[in-house]
Amino acid sequence: MNKRRIALIDLGTNTFHLLITEIDYFGRSNVLLRLKLPVKLGRGGISTGRIAPDAYERAMVTLQTFKEKIAEYRVTDVKALATSAMRNAANGPELAEDIRTKIGFDIEIITGDREAELIYYGVRSAMDLGYEKNLIIDIGGGSVEFIICNRDTVFWKRSFEIGAQRLLDHFFKHDPIPENEIAAEREFLLHKLAPLAEAVQEFQPKTLVGSSGTFDTLCDIEAWKHGINRLDNPSSEATLPLEAFYRMYYEILPMNHAQRLAIPGMIEMRADMIVVALILIDFVIREFQIERVRVSAYALKEGMLQQLLAQKTPV
Repeated sequence: MNKRRIALIDLGTNTFHLLITEIDYFGRSNVLLRLKLPVKLGRGGISTGRIAPDAYERAMVTLQTFKEKIAEYRVTDVKALATSAMRNAANGPELAEDIRTKIGFDIEIITGDREAELIYYGVRSAMDLGYEKNLIIDIGGGSVEFIICNRDTVFWKRSFEIGAQRLLDHFFKHDPIPENEIAAEREFLLHKLAPLAEAVQEFQPKTLVGSSGTFDTLCDIEAWKHGINRLDNPSSEATLPLEAFYRMYYEILPMNHAQRLAIPGMIEMRADMIVVALILIDFVIREFQIERVRVSAYALKEGMLQQLLAQKTPV
């Protein structure tokens, strides 16, 4: 039977992801490789509208690594999508062109709306969303996507350029973060997320579904508290009890960088961003009376795969 191997690349603001899958004659997918590398594309420039030179170089080096993996796995088709950092940077198109000429990947810089759509399909493939309304949140480095949905329908979706790197640049001036900076971030979110507040009032979701990233790290930290390494038994979904979230919230916020980095389950890339992300998650839970939190290990790249398999949208 004919089989083809496809590589899907997500050029995120914090992390670049590579997914290599083999698709058989019947359209069944067998994932061969998942690789994620911290690039921090937004560090040092996202708030000024440019990709900084060192971030630019990290992007090129990482994609060269991906190219080598793609050759190793004898991939026939490559699809690469870029999100907030490249979407908003003045030199984003320049980086995309450099990648095309030097690495050989054509980069599609997608809109925030398309990003939210793909995240929905990715999360839906990780878990049964049921028939009640959920609020999906995907906290990236450059943008945050919110999707109100159930297993069949997207009722509302929107991308906000308030990602963790942007919040870090604006509100994380002292370490540990003082109360006035926490209050400033909350006030900022209150204004920026006014359209979300209107949508939540209309649709009344009570379950928050966190998509990968920060939520994966929180689940890792919680698991380590019980002596569990989640890598030993990977799953596409998890539950994060509210009491566990708030225990971590109140433990982590008073810590400095070194203390956060020493937490079992913490990764270096997340050690600072987790502070502003926790404040954002707390804001959403309190402001919208969220009753439960679920976590999806799948996000944009899995959404790319699902749309490709369903052939609903060319990916």
